[in-house]
Amino acid sequence: MSSNAFDLSGKVALVTGANTGIGQGIAVALARAGADIAVVARSDASETQKLVEAEGVRAHLISADLSSIEPCDRIVSETLDALGRIDILVNNAGIIRREDALDFSEEDWDAVMNVNLKVLFFLSQKVARHMTDWASQDGTRGKIVNIASMLTFQGGIRVPSYTASKSGVGGLTKLMANEWAPKGINVNAIAPGYIATNNTAALQADETRNRQIMERIPEGRWGDPADIGGAAVFLASDAANYVQGHILPVDGGWLAR
Repeated sequence: MSSNAFDLSGKVALVTGANTGIGQGIAVALARAGADIAVVARSDASETQKLVEAEGVRAHLISADLSSIEPCDRIVSETLDALGRIDILVNNAGIIRREDALDFSEEDWDAVMNVNLKVLFFLSQKVARHMTDWASQDGTRGKIVNIASMLTFQGGIRVPSYTASKSGVGGLTKLMANEWAPKGINVNAIAPGYIATNNTAALQADETRNRQIMERIPEGRWGDPADIGGAAVFLASDAANYVQGHILPVDGGWLAR
């Protein structure tokens, strides 16, 4: 272990949905801590690549549509071919669909559940198989960090499949920690509060909802994707070796109010 428990030098992190927003903020923070980054995104992630490489580490772009598990094997094999191993997996990719529960469609239900929950599990499974091998061979611990939500704890409104999926992320985080901790893998999650990203653009633009949200946040502001980076570095580092199955809110105090 490095004398700096937060040092990720020599580690390789695979971050999904890393082209923008929270995923980009996490990728840059992990790179700043020394990790090489496999940047997985459906759309152009060249900006993230430049930001990562500016930290003096390697960035490898992988184009993949995570609406199904079809690309999961390729994502893992490309990362191993390009960067040699996977020490850290950040399951950040996610989508949201908004509609009253009375009118919510099966199509919107399946789309959100596939990306936010099904792919998260099966990509974790594939990566964990390699992590357990490395842990048994050389004692290297694997780190899986899932991105949960305030709606892992709360019900929300007009986002039934998102709420269901993020509640599921909380449960899966604990299950995977239970099974994989003895195999040398730490599994935890970050629950971002209200972060200014594309996913929350509609809320930011809604004058009434934006005011209601701001009034409840003790910090008095929307979060920035970079605010999630420190939590990701902690959970991905040796400093969190005894942290298992935890869901860490990074919410400006929203849940405390």
